[in-house]
Amino acid sequence: MNREQNYSGNIIDLYNRKIFKGTIVVKEGIIAEIKEEFTESEVYFLPGFIDAHIHIESSMLVPYEFARVALKHGTVATISDPHEIANVLGISGVQYMIDNSREAKLKFHFGAPSCVPATNFETAGAVIDSNGVEQLLKMDDIFYLSEMMNYPGVLFDDDEVLRKIALAKKYNKPIDGHAPGLRGEQAKKYISAGITTDHECFTYDEAFEKLQLGMKILIREGSAARNFEVLHPLIAKHPEQLMFCCDDKHPDELLLFHIDEHVRKSIALGYNLFDVLSIACIHPVQHYNMKVGTLRVGDKADFISVNNLKDFKVLKTIINGEEVFDGSEVKLQKISHATPNQFIKDKINSDVFRIKAEAEVINVINALDGQLITKSSNEKATIINGYLESNIENDVLKIAVVNRYTQAPVSCAFIKNFGIKEGAIASSVAHDSHNIIVIGVDDEAMCKATNLIIECGGGLSLVSNDSEMVIGLPVAGLMSDANAETIGKQYSEIDAAAKKMGSTLKDPYMVLSFMALLVIPELKLSDKGLFDGGSFKFTPLHIN
Repeated sequence: MNREQNYSGNIIDLYNRKIFKGTIVVKEGIIAEIKEEFTESEVYFLPGFIDAHIHIESSMLVPYEFARVALKHGTVATISDPHEIANVLGISGVQYMIDNSREAKLKFHFGAPSCVPATNFETAGAVIDSNGVEQLLKMDDIFYLSEMMNYPGVLFDDDEVLRKIALAKKYNKPIDGHAPGLRGEQAKKYISAGITTDHECFTYDEAFEKLQLGMKILIREGSAARNFEVLHPLIAKHPEQLMFCCDDKHPDELLLFHIDEHVRKSIALGYNLFDVLSIACIHPVQHYNMKVGTLRVGDKADFISVNNLKDFKVLKTIINGEEVFDGSEVKLQKISHATPNQFIKDKINSDVFRIKAEAEVINVINALDGQLITKSSNEKATIINGYLESNIENDVLKIAVVNRYTQAPVSCAFIKNFGIKEGAIASSVAHDSHNIIVIGVDDEAMCKATNLIIECGGGLSLVSNDSEMVIGLPVAGLMSDANAETIGKQYSEIDAAAKKMGSTLKDPYMVLSFMALLVIPELKLSDKGLFDGGSFKFTPLHIN
């Protein structure tokens, strides 16, 4: 680390918005000098990419294994919300993420989860109140208050919510937002509380309104929610208020691309190079006060080289002056990982999924491909021997949430647009409390799929007419202790099997994982019942 290192090529200066031939001189992990001089090298050097909002847990990889992939894509840092593991294990889960990331080279910047649990209408594995939030915000390893999903709490002046916001201000740490569809006076009040970002905008008009009110908008392109196509026109008019993020990225996609894909797509659409790269590389550093260099003299030597300004194929990733990716290999050793967890062990029987018919019309969740939001509809119930059953022909399937933390009654409802014609799929990745969520054509298949997950202490499962599959996620029922190649292959296989069963969704397991996320409208299911995200209260399954 003490030796001098020189990197020559085309240097992209985002602050002065110019590209020049030159040499970057690195000494002891710091950029000591940037010399403008002739070089025959045609590679391009630029600051590394940053994911401005991601839940590492959604990759099903622990931070160390996530880094082994993300570094290949030129990602040098993330703004990471450990909200998922916090809902399972509390503050100890946040500490696990920090500890696991320490030797990963990639610069993880974790936040203090603001909503554990996300609402009072579900059962989580832990509670982090304002005292716990303050404990976290005091830590040097915590850089911001994570997404404030409880926007009703902000709007109606909930004491505990306002205390968490006040604590973030006290410790001078930014506050992330989460308010899908919030407009008008409600948006004004939410933003005026000091909430500075939103990654949940799903229309251009919503994002534009929030920009005008002073918010930073994160253009999200994840494995479930994909808003790039709707929001990318903002790049032409308001690039200074934008960042890129994935939010949730499954392992099969992460193996292919990360923030580098946001950049490629933006450049291909003709947006200004310096605007796009500033969004990808600099704006998060400035907003979150990240410990990341941005290719200036005196900065930490955190930068990447790429082949050209169209493909952005990453040739090298350098962090703190260390070449952590050389174009073919990531310089991280294989290590073993601890597997903390919290999970019920008792299997269930199929009777728990029986729903006695009380009306001929039912309230049905309508899943939307590529969106976290849902719609609702009233559908004629399929009643057999006095009980509600799935209707495969009309694509109205039974959905259930099984409490993973304690023995409790199972919550059941119905959902459209999954398209499954046989069997069942289930997951213990079920935002945000991460109980078991299962969809199926009959109770027996749903029972088998659920028990497969209980047997391995969490994971994804599938039961078809001729096979059973399960991916174990022993770390909090959310993450594997294996590498990305292993879990990515397994995920691709179970994803393909779900589609073979009839699902027409691009990523059925990712969509499934959000069907219990109550803070995203319109209709969702918690372990306590069917929930209307618009009125923010439970709603009946039967329509009398």
